[in-house]
Amino acid sequence: MMQRVGVSSYKALSQQAKVSEKQIRKLRRGEIEQMRVDVLFKLSQALEVSLWELMTTFSAIAPNGKVVPSENSPPIAELKELKREYERLQAELAKQKQELRKEFQLASLQAIESWLLQWPTAAQKAKENPELAAVKLLPLVKPIEQLLQQWDVEAIASVGAEVEYDPQLHQLLSGSAQPGERVIVRYIGYRQGDKLLYRAKVSPM
Repeated sequence: MMQRVGVSSYKALSQQAKVSEKQIRKLRRGEIEQMRVDVLFKLSQALEVSLWELMTTFSAIAPNGKVVPSENSPPIAELKELKREYERLQAELAKQKQELRKEFQLASLQAIESWLLQWPTAAQKAKENPELAAVKLLPLVKPIEQLLQQWDVEAIASVGAEVEYDPQLHQLLSGSAQPGERVIVRYIGYRQGDKLLYRAKVSPM
């Protein structure tokens, strides 16, 4: 299992799974019934196997370290209990994930509440009156900008800005440019902290 995921030693496995080497020795000796579910769960994640596969594999190891043929091994009550506990934890994690997603969505909707309520009316007015100055609609976008700030999302340059071409940050719409040459930003890009979300689209000057 360790070779399959490129873990070179028990010490490395201990560090990756964030469990003690003592727990790993217990697992190797087949003392899985004495181990906590959370420890087994961490090891299964580090080894990239399901918890059930980990348990069934090592439950076939006797305390003397020898493998016991699985067809001759009687059902282990503790193993079944571990499986039930694992399934309960999985269900609980799924529920927590769903609740967190709903909380995140609700917080986001609250942050852009004024935009949600006012933008459809403003867009309809603009359709009915093509002469309506677009600049009057700009304040309605403010909640979106504030939400992006809360998420630490920042724009890469601004529309119309002249910048030095950087292929890591910019995408050419047409033509060609060498790194360092001046280009014009046509569509801004975004990054979140050190992570690039979208490159800014630029044109050669």
